[in-house]
Amino acid sequence: MLYLAQVHKNKFLDQHQLRLLARQEADSFWAIIPEEAFILLGKGSSITEKLLVLVELSSTGDIERLEDATNWVMDLVQTYLTTGITPEFLHQEAERAEQWRQSLTLQNQELARRSLELEARREQIQALEESLKRDKNGNQREDDCG
Repeated sequence: MLYLAQVHKNKFLDQHQLRLLARQEADSFWAIIPEEAFILLGKGSSITEKLLVLVELSSTGDIERLEDATNWVMDLVQTYLTTGITPEFLHQEAERAEQWRQSLTLQNQELARRSLELEARREQIQALEESLKRDKNGNQREDDCG
């Protein structure tokens, strides 16, 4: 699993560690890790403190890949922040989408109601037509007999 982490110096153990900041849940969805979670890098590690890194962890928690996150962060800035996509903008768009969904639901309910009304009127018209046919046939028989 892929994580965004920051390098810290563990002074007590005199070695670097990674503080996990976020975890990739899906292609474009990351979850913040609210609790402090650390992974020791070992004493031989010569990595810059406070550096942001992407770290791939195995299912057992072993580091499979570790790379500087600068290019990844710059790609995020270029993709999202230079086009004006902000959390506020995304929130407004989500609200607009929800309002649109609710409007469509109401329109669908109204169409269903109208469809039921039309079906009921059609049945009434058919019943009236049949009643008129019976009355007409009944009147013709009376005329034929009389």
